[in-house]
Amino acid sequence: MNYIEERPWGSFENLLDEEYCKVKRIIVKPGQRLSYQYHHKRSEHWVVVQGNAVVTLDGFDLIFGAGESIEISVGTKHRVENRQDEDLKFIEVQVGTYFGEDDIVRLEDDYGREGTNV
Repeated sequence: MNYIEERPWGSFENLLDEEYCKVKRIIVKPGQRLSYQYHHKRSEHWVVVQGNAVVTLDGFDLIFGAGESIEISVGTKHRVENRQDEDLKFIEVQVGTYFGEDDIVRLEDDYGREGTNV
């Protein structure tokens, strides 16, 4: 069984953690959002599986529903928000040279975590 890691905005579970990629299931609670961030060493591909995701990419908001996907290139500033009354669930596939949480550069954060990796 995979370990579920709680965050102020919801939780994530590592489904696959290999040298060549990492796959997570991410759940964002209603009314919550992740930090506005970017990465130096990985790109991310998100597939929404439940709910609607408001995704900010380099300052522009886009809405994605279940079955739709989002490509986030290395260095792209991004954030996901759940403005619905139910959990937002999506699958994140990371590809690159490093997948550690310390490759998160937080620019804005609702929970006072700017400049941290937690």
